Amino acid sequence: MFQPRRLACGRCGAVAKWQAGMRGTGLVGARPGGTEDPFFHRPLWLQTRCTGRVLWAYNEEHVDHLSAYIRATLRERGGSGSTLAMVPRLPRWMKASRNRSEILTGLERLRGLAGRSEPADRSDAAHERGDRARSSGALYFRGGPYEDAP
Repeated sequence: MFQPRRLACGRCGAVAKWQAGMRGTGLVGARPGGTEDPFFHRPLWLQTRCTGRVLWAYNEEHVDHLSAYIRATLRERGGSGSTLAMVPRLPRWMKASRNRSEILTGLERLRGLAGRSEPADRSDAAHERGDRARSSGALYFRGGPYEDAP
């Protein structure tokens, strides 16, 4: 969330760069969440309407993790993986068992969108709505006693 990023469009050649901001001596990282990319604030490609809300994912791997969690009938804590922080932050409507089949259907729609790249294939839900995540994320302080240690 602090590493510089580059966005390039293979179709039109547009290029954008992102670097973490500074607050005092700390880097301000991007904050994931919401229906927009946390770095460039562009609408996510993988969005669809589901249970009267917008279901979104960053990529197919994210869809896979969401699908595994939603499909599970026994949701235990523990285990390891980079997505463990995602589960407690999921909205209640996604965790509700009454929405399970509709959410799984929505996730399959997202999986289908992942292989498409034409603007006409874009979901009607994938447009700017201004519901981006909070503008500033976590702080990271470079240097200090830990960076100099062997």
